[in-house]
Order: sequence, then C-alpha cells, then structure tokens
Amino acid sequence: MIKVLFFGQLREQVGMNAKEISAKGISTLADVKLAISSLDSNFAPLFQDGKLLMAINQEMSVQSQQVNDGDEVAFFPPVTGG
Repeated sequence: MIKVLFFGQLREQVGMNAKEISAKGISTLADVKLAISSLDSNFAPLFQDGKLLMAINQEMSVQSQQVNDGDEVAFFPPVTGG
C-alpha cells in the first residue's frame, strides 16, 4: 500500500486528509496522480496543475520519481507568503 497525504487547499478540494492506495501498477508519482484522479472525476483537474508540489517520504520529488510499496506520498499546493 501507498499512503497518500493531501495538504492545504488540495486537502479541502479532495475532502480527505489521506488515502491508502494499492501499490499494484504504481511505479512513479505520475502513476499515483492517475490513481487518485481515477477515484473521482472531480479530482482529475486538481492533479493536472503543473504547480502541484509532491514529496515521497518527506523529500520533494518530481513526477518521474520512483514510488515503492510502503512509501508515503504527499501532494500540496505551492507555498506562498511574504
């Protein structure tokens, strides 16, 4: 299983803090995004944002990064502030 965490406004938009998904067929962060997008048609646009930040096991990552069974994946909107 892969534990997926949602933060900030994204958490509010998907309506959950976390979701566990099967690692079967998942090899990259891009695959995780597709798996989450397939849960609800309203989620797909949220994960198409090129500004969405991603982390694996609390390390910033890119879509092509390898994801393994037991990993924790986090998605969050860009941080802004002043």
